[in-house]
Amino acid sequence: MMETLRSWLTGIVIVTLLLSVLQALVPEGSLRQIASFAGGLVLLAALLGPVLRLDLSGLDADFSRWQEEVEDRQTELLEAQEAELSARIAEETAAYISDKGSELGVSVTARVETRAGQDGVPVPWAADLTGRRSPALEACIAEDLGIPAERQVWHEREAEN
Repeated sequence: MMETLRSWLTGIVIVTLLLSVLQALVPEGSLRQIASFAGGLVLLAALLGPVLRLDLSGLDADFSRWQEEVEDRQTELLEAQEAELSARIAEETAAYISDKGSELGVSVTARVETRAGQDGVPVPWAADLTGRRSPALEACIAEDLGIPAERQVWHEREAEN
């Protein structure tokens, strides 16, 4: 690596010296401008020589593999987002049920199960309730949250202990 760098720098120095001597020998005028332009091109070629000789055949340009990895990662992120949204909806719904129970004079804790609705957004599906059974709260849950009485499971004994 060092030897390659040394030979490249040596080549640039030699080309620069030759171009300087050549420019000093060329008379003033349009010929000197043409010689300067040509010399600049030669110097540019010397500078870019190592880049032009690079062997790029060893590079793996299999973008389909990268695309698959990106798609897999997008799927993972979407699933995580859906799980987080589902958990958040379940948590907020359980808090709503507890607050509504307090308004109705019933101490109740809830655990809510969600499922994907028609548009793919999680919606409250079932409720597991601990506390004294309240027909008024049961009706509110059915009406406000769309969880019918048959998907509401009440645990009255656990609340008494």
